[in-house]
Amino acid sequence: MDMEKRAEAQPPSSSKRLVIAQVIEMTGLEETTVLELISLEWVSPVTTGDGHYLFETRDLYRLNKLSRLCKDLDITPTGGSIIVDLLDRVEKLEARIEEMRKLI
Repeated sequence: MDMEKRAEAQPPSSSKRLVIAQVIEMTGLEETTVLELISLEWVSPVTTGDGHYLFETRDLYRLNKLSRLCKDLDITPTGGSIIVDLLDRVEKLEARIEEMRKLI
């Protein structure tokens, strides 16, 4: 599906999900990069019956973090995705440590 058709796609008015054109505009990432990250299952948007992707807020957060890392550190999206995954793991581990401290 080309970018023009993607830009025309809109989520239902009550939806908090975003279409790919909105994600691209909000993150500054290239469409090919976002599609590659979908194919790698790094983000998992819902696919509508007519083939449009709908992204959750969590996906937007991860893609924004990736975009900033790639720009700030001048790295590839693949390298940035690894860093974001590691940062997420550190965040989860820190939360678990804090929970364990509360039990002591």
